[in-house]
Amino acid sequence: MEILEACAEALRRHRFEVETVRDTAEALAALQAAVAERHPRTVGFGESATLRATGFLEWVRTQEDTTLLDGFDAALPRNERMEIRRQALLSDLFVTGINALTLEGSLHWTDKTGNRIAPLAFGPRKVILVAGRNKIVADRTAAEERIREIAAPQNAAQHPEFRTPCIHTGRCADCDSPDRLCNTRLEMLRCQPAGRIKIVLIDQNLGL
Repeated sequence: MEILEACAEALRRHRFEVETVRDTAEALAALQAAVAERHPRTVGFGESATLRATGFLEWVRTQEDTTLLDGFDAALPRNERMEIRRQALLSDLFVTGINALTLEGSLHWTDKTGNRIAPLAFGPRKVILVAGRNKIVADRTAAEERIREIAAPQNAAQHPEFRTPCIHTGRCADCDSPDRLCNTRLEMLRCQPAGRIKIVLIDQNLGL
């Protein structure tokens, strides 16, 4: 837990709210507590393997007074899924993961269309992020390297229909493929307003 606590301390200095937990079960409890505290009518989310590992999305679906805005339901046509993702920009609560976070107290993402990172910057009144210890790196340079060499290539590899060089090489080539995943970047250095974003750091290796 030492690296989690060091990262948490840096993030708190930058006005983020942070909770460290031992495993995905404790992470789920933290997410459930946030819902109980805020009573959101709508919950939006950005695709995240770490988030799915907590079981939170399945739990939200069982809550009678809360609607999960699922813009990733494969049963829906693409245009309907995209419209739901737009609705998530103004959800009461938005939840997703992180590509990299640093011991300097900064957060880093890359995104294909921006639906995951746009709500982080502005929109939902409360945002909760989940991240495993494997996402923690030393600094902003290491965060960029992690995105280029780990997160983005492994994400692309989950889509065999995509035609990007990194699927074959495992390394970012800064390509111009129409299937490129690394189109939009977000770097968050401070939380404004203070406490709007809560980060749940999990002492497990999770996600990409």
